[in-house]
Amino acid sequence: MPIQGDGAGVAGAAPAVAALAGHNRISTQALTSLAQAATAEALGVPAQEVRVFWSDDGGDLALAVGTPVTIPRLADVLRDPGRLQRQGGSVLERAVAAKAGILRRVTALSGAHISRVDIRLTGARVSEGGRVR
Repeated sequence: MPIQGDGAGVAGAAPAVAALAGHNRISTQALTSLAQAATAEALGVPAQEVRVFWSDDGGDLALAVGTPVTIPRLADVLRDPGRLQRQGGSVLERAVAAKAGILRRVTALSGAHISRVDIRLTGARVSEGGRVR
């Protein structure tokens, strides 16, 4: 494809290119690492504890994750019932919100067409003191 531009740019600057031939591919491992990081961020767990599974969904990618979720200590919730809402709500509310966030984040960063995100909560990690993400 020919290079396009009027040649009136800054001296030494490369002319603009309309499009380049070829294609880009993102490896399964790169997509998996991205999905692990997005899930870990959304649910406050270490990325290495997140399991990712990809499948075909009519030409798009379907993402399934298995992950624990971080929860506050029950004694802390009894002392301060508002803590649960400040930390994102119930486990179900947090999982629903995480699905949308993971979908947006992975799609935006990878450019992949992801049709859905399924979350399987595999356990609970009790947060020690501080705020749960």
